[in-house]
Amino acid sequence: MQTLALNILDIAQNSIRAGASRISVFVGESETDDIMEIFISDNGSGIPESIMEKVTDPFVTTRTTRKTGMGLPLLKYHAELTGGALSIDSIPGTGTVVKAVFSLSHVDRQPLGDIAGVMTILMTANPGIDFLYSHKTDMGLYDFSSAETKEFLEIDDFSESTLLGDIKELLNSNLIEIGVSDFR
Repeated sequence: MQTLALNILDIAQNSIRAGASRISVFVGESETDDIMEIFISDNGSGIPESIMEKVTDPFVTTRTTRKTGMGLPLLKYHAELTGGALSIDSIPGTGTVVKAVFSLSHVDRQPLGDIAGVMTILMTANPGIDFLYSHKTDMGLYDFSSAETKEFLEIDDFSESTLLGDIKELLNSNLIEIGVSDFR
């Protein structure tokens, strides 16, 4: 995966397969502390204890359609490449939290990529799930809730094509406002 946004997409898809009705994505960046943190949390079924210790092995997956799972192993690899780490907390029947930490200025840190596009895709394809996206920088915090946005717009889903562009532009303009620079 060439960007962190694609890693986030893959892990959010794991949450969807786990039956989550609420998925939160948090990205924190601090140039002052030279750190980037990504949290993806859900209220899905959790990771079975039988594979929890091996979940970052690319040849361990609960999927039946293929024999490899690359999302978590690649995120771990890219975090560790920058001197960071990956941690996973999961309680069966309750949910999972994936946390990746990176050195923000490290030359090997992947760019964030099109996070607005990823969040828009997730919201469009999964109208019954509440997606929360938060992004924090040294300049401020931006929060977005798909459920609050649908309520405000008095709609049930984000299927209208012109609305998708507007939502993506809203996310992008707010990221620019808080100083995010490597997201497109």
